[in-house]
Amino acid sequence: MSNSRKQKGIKPSPALESWETPSYPFAALVGQDEMKLALILNVVSPNIGGVIIFGHRGTGKSTAVRALADLLPAVWRVKGCPFNCNPDAAREMCDDCNGRLEIEGDLPRERACIRVVDLPLGSTEDRICGTLDIERALREGVQAFEPGLLARANRGFLYIDEVNLLEDHLVDVLLDASASGFNIVEREGVSVRHPSRFVLVGSGNPEEGELRPQLLDRFGLHAKIETITDLDARVEIVERRDRFERDPAAFAAEMEPEQKQIRNRIARAKKMLGSVKFDRELLKKTAGLCASLSVDGHRGELTIARAAKALAAFERRSKVAPDDVKRVAKMALRHRLRRDPLESIDSGSRIDAALREIV
Repeated sequence: MSNSRKQKGIKPSPALESWETPSYPFAALVGQDEMKLALILNVVSPNIGGVIIFGHRGTGKSTAVRALADLLPAVWRVKGCPFNCNPDAAREMCDDCNGRLEIEGDLPRERACIRVVDLPLGSTEDRICGTLDIERALREGVQAFEPGLLARANRGFLYIDEVNLLEDHLVDVLLDASASGFNIVEREGVSVRHPSRFVLVGSGNPEEGELRPQLLDRFGLHAKIETITDLDARVEIVERRDRFERDPAAFAAEMEPEQKQIRNRIARAKKMLGSVKFDRELLKKTAGLCASLSVDGHRGELTIARAAKALAAFERRSKVAPDDVKRVAKMALRHRLRRDPLESIDSGSRIDAALREIV
């Protein structure tokens, strides 16, 4: 059976098309600079590997992630493809698009916004991965596939609130998709394979439970946030939220100049990211930092290098500076330090001490 034949009958699930309320503007968020920086860096450079945001309840974690959608740039996708395939990357296409590419030589394309897709805690595996209509497959010989959340999140962001409460078997599904970049659904000998390359964003309250180490290590950055204590800032949060709830459209229009400025900075940073230099001597110091902290594996220095380059690009600099490494090191390493089972995630004091010694 040809590739184009394999996935004939694929159609998007109507359940994925839902009305969405206006999101709170990202530019209107008060404080929590570490969280905002971590999210922006992942937009500039998705290969950083996502971000886990842990902190007190009611500190704007989910608000910030959902607000990110309005800052994301548009991308080219294969027109009509339910998997949001990239028309310029054959290796990242679904079987249907690959089959059409072999026959047609070129695929129709359209501009589409990058998505931030919510993964609710109560989701089933079928809702996440998608389902196959086995009866139709056996009767008609075609794969009638209903894409799931992993299909919708391809080339976008997948957000899990209270990620530390996610069931273990769903964690395994996410780990498989994150590692391979593809989602495979197999039922009764019928198989569908489609790209699933997404930036994973999770948030939660550490008091409600720890995250499985296998999933925690998959997050590139760890943003730690706390309740703001400055009285003026707290008042500003309440006033801005009140204005938004009374008239979301007017508040969005008020914040649009700042939103546009952030969008332009992100677009510019993405263009110059590939030309940003990371001096080898500074890279040696970065590797030495990870070695001095006994960080397992090499994801630590890889993440620091990627995040530091994204930060330099976002600030319109062509070369990574030592200060860039210092600003991203805690986010990249605090969840990768060795610790006793009874200890919580390090606040960053050990990393600060090591940074003073090395960088």
